[in-house]
Amino acid sequence: MTPHIRRAARGFTLIEILIVVVILGILAAVIIPQFTNAADDASVSSARTQLQTMRSQVELFRSQTGSYPAASGTGVDWSGLISANYVRAAPTWPNFFQEVYTASSGDLSLTLGAGASYDIDGNGTGGEAADTTAVEAW
Repeated sequence: MTPHIRRAARGFTLIEILIVVVILGILAAVIIPQFTNAADDASVSSARTQLQTMRSQVELFRSQTGSYPAASGTGVDWSGLISANYVRAAPTWPNFFQEVYTASSGDLSLTLGAGASYDIDGNGTGGEAADTTAVEAW
């Protein structure tokens, strides 16, 4: 007679699977909010970089032509800078950023439109007056 050795079934128990699911849920709850803020941070960074570049091009235009570009509505009339090859195209600002330009002084700035939720001043609350003030101070 040969002894029958019962082999233990291999696999995970329900408790082990539940523990893994709970750990994954906790990690997701910690990591996902960081990624949602990353998109807003990227938009703010893009707007700031574009603004600095466009200001440089406006100043270059003034230094070479003797006058600032014309205004178009509340913004720059980019057609003069495009035709003179200072910029390839008019900038496309991220959502809720609006261009403000004063042709007499060449002052190019941005403001936040209604509905913006960017936390630019870093106080944890987005879309407030302090955020608009922070953008205008760039």
